[in-house]
Amino acid sequence: MKVAIVYTSITGNTEEAAGIINHYMRRYTSECLIYSVEQFPFYELESFGVVIIGTYTWGDGDIPLEMIQLYRAFENNHTKGIVTGVFGTGDQCYPNFCGAVDKFRDMLYVHSNLAATLKIELMPQQMDEHRFERFAQVVTDRVNSQKGITV
Repeated sequence: MKVAIVYTSITGNTEEAAGIINHYMRRYTSECLIYSVEQFPFYELESFGVVIIGTYTWGDGDIPLEMIQLYRAFENNHTKGIVTGVFGTGDQCYPNFCGAVDKFRDMLYVHSNLAATLKIELMPQQMDEHRFERFAQVVTDRVNSQKGITV
């Protein structure tokens, strides 16, 4: 399975989370590529079996400007067969905690085969490790269920 982890990060928290997810996804596939959204080859979107999106939230629960192109790419391409997951970091003191994750989740539910979402308070902590591991497992299980394989 060819996996892309595409993220954006200002503080480094979402980037760190992307690295942890990459670590766990590599248990299931050697074809796991990690990209900042600026480096992602959008022309190859449909060649990935799995796309995992990582984002912070901007303003009042908004998707960061640099992630809009990826959001639109899922809306405007044939991505229904791509297994997806979305994760993000945020601060629960804001009324729309990880609002960008929710917006991606809702869109991906319609335009892809959404497997999992994950919200992390501020930065990844040791107590979140099992959640990262479970996220990777759920995404992989979805891929395997598409193939008719029972794990």
